[in-house]
Amino acid sequence: MLNPITHTFDIGDGRTITLETGKLARQADGAVVLKFNNTMLLATAVSAKEAKEGVDFMPLTVDYQEKFSASGRIPGSFFKREGKLSDYEILVSRLVDRALRPLFPEDYHADTQILIYLISSDKKDMPDALAGLAASAAIAVSDIPVTKIMSEVRVGKVDGKLIINPAIDIMEKSSIDMIVAATETDIVMVEGEMNEISEDDMLEAIQFAHQAIKNQIQNIKEFAKKANAPSKREYAHEVHDEELKKKMYNDLFDIVYETAKSKNPNKQERKKAFANILEEYKKQFSEEELKEKSALINKYYGLIEYDAVRKMILQDRFRLDGRGLSEIRPIYCEVNYLPMAHGSAIFTRGETQSLTTVTLGTPDDILILDKAMKIEEEKFILHYNFPPFSTGEVKPMRGPGRREIGHGNLAHRALKRMVPQDTGYTIRIVSDILESNGSSSMATVCAGTLALMDAGIKIKKPVAGIAMGLITDDKGNYAVLSDILGDEDHLGDMDFKVCGTKDGITAVQMDLKVNGLSYDIMKQALYQAKEGRLHIMNEMLKAIAEPRNEYKPHAPRFVSMDIPVEYFGAIIGTGGKVIQEIQRETQTTIQLEETGGIIGRANIFGANEKSVQEAVNKIKLIIAIPEVGEVYTARVKSIVPYGAFVEFLPGKDALLHISEYDWIRRESLSDVLKEGDTLQVKFLGIDPKTGKYKVSRKVLIAKPN
Repeated sequence: MLNPITHTFDIGDGRTITLETGKLARQADGAVVLKFNNTMLLATAVSAKEAKEGVDFMPLTVDYQEKFSASGRIPGSFFKREGKLSDYEILVSRLVDRALRPLFPEDYHADTQILIYLISSDKKDMPDALAGLAASAAIAVSDIPVTKIMSEVRVGKVDGKLIINPAIDIMEKSSIDMIVAATETDIVMVEGEMNEISEDDMLEAIQFAHQAIKNQIQNIKEFAKKANAPSKREYAHEVHDEELKKKMYNDLFDIVYETAKSKNPNKQERKKAFANILEEYKKQFSEEELKEKSALINKYYGLIEYDAVRKMILQDRFRLDGRGLSEIRPIYCEVNYLPMAHGSAIFTRGETQSLTTVTLGTPDDILILDKAMKIEEEKFILHYNFPPFSTGEVKPMRGPGRREIGHGNLAHRALKRMVPQDTGYTIRIVSDILESNGSSSMATVCAGTLALMDAGIKIKKPVAGIAMGLITDDKGNYAVLSDILGDEDHLGDMDFKVCGTKDGITAVQMDLKVNGLSYDIMKQALYQAKEGRLHIMNEMLKAIAEPRNEYKPHAPRFVSMDIPVEYFGAIIGTGGKVIQEIQRETQTTIQLEETGGIIGRANIFGANEKSVQEAVNKIKLIIAIPEVGEVYTARVKSIVPYGAFVEFLPGKDALLHISEYDWIRRESLSDVLKEGDTLQVKFLGIDPKTGKYKVSRKVLIAKPN
């Protein structure tokens, strides 16, 4: 017998969420069905009973997948079934993963898998903001240990009012689209895009979201209590040698500390210097001892390096490469580096470098996204690549991973609101990271801005991005770092990426690794980021100050012209014959677009201006209104006993009556004309009896005496 437990609560505005357990997926460690209106998610949590030997990290996997049946659709793929996760599903998975991962105990190493399925959708509510709540509830009713409970919400802002988990139609009007994850006391993760909002508005939205999250967490606790959730499991996944640890700290801490203070700006040299300390230290151990204790020696050395670098930054107020806390690394920018790309830019900041290209395409190049809730089209595409040589490594090339997809999405969100929607082009940006030592996604934002301007895209404003870091200790000391290195990301407590124009923030992404980040520190980080962002932008604009006036000579050309909808049929022709002929003759692509009124639009793309203009001229002839008295070159289409039918404008036929051919009386025109012949005719108007066009050749010929 099924005996489900349910718990319903108000999210704060009269709308309710229901959590249910005990009905579905009962063999999972924890399983919860979340219902919000007619949107339903199934979240399951399973963790292995023991950790695998030699694992010294948290092997957590989070997968979010949307079932097409949830909204009554069949997948459009060849196999007609859900396949590997889409980029969108990976992004939602990352939102949950990044919020949950810091909450597991550091010494917990059992394989853990969180699976979240969208199983029902009315296409009105966005499920991505509910996935974190569902996953957290599934863990709460299980024996899987976490240090704190978290939840997530989306926050929007419409007409100056902040809203939690707005419906899809409301979000279309929102100036903020941000997902926030938090525990009862701390913000854990932030990601979103905005319409150039201020730092204070950003903080207000995060605080508003946090209040809603506190309510959700309290209800998760009540739900777990109702469900008689089991006690958290006991485990022992690490074995330590405290004596060895103490000895290593005594022997090595000061040496590592002095090495950290060397102010070496070269990443590889610093890495080698730290590695040499460990390599030299290991020489005192026998082969047998190393075989037994090598993993612990490596682990403890990592902790020493972690503590020494952090102490150095907090105490000496400078960083591994010698910079001050708010100092930005040297910046080099160049545009038009690739002569045949439609737009290109190099952005180098310290040891991080992006080579970014912009390609302009036609509507045929639009990215079609087959999602469970609907099919979407994307005219602005951004891809981010991170080859292994960028960090001096050798790795197999397997296509973009979750990190690459996440970094590319952040850069896409940072730029897209500044890219005009009426360019007519499909725009693809590709960022290839050629060197990496911190914040390559922000280099992508900067290089993307430069490449767009180099391509002649009239962006509304330039966008720059910066990654902020944080170092804290248990005594309340802290240091906010601008333009962090890879080491500072790894050893620090925060990775806070902020993108924006000179007037406001367009995108953010924050991951927090420490408990207790105050809003005062967050505010300092945001304003310090603004200062750094404006410095970076000033350096960028030295390479190109504004978009080019013209597209590159080899870039495709685009023209949009208004067309009465009634002429669409004439332009297309029977079976598409006319439009296909125009495209073939002019080597262009023509797209007819209805705009909801009597006037539509023809979008014409070609390899150069000449071909586009030829297509424009041909369309103008089709939609032209013939003028009485105007002379046209006509082509004979057929001969009839009483004259001939001629096409004097594309798609416009007229009767050339036998009496209007010349001044000589004729029995037939077949002896002087044949199909395909051309001749000059004058337009006489419309026959009131037949409604047909009338033309004459006779009036163009002198009357014989």
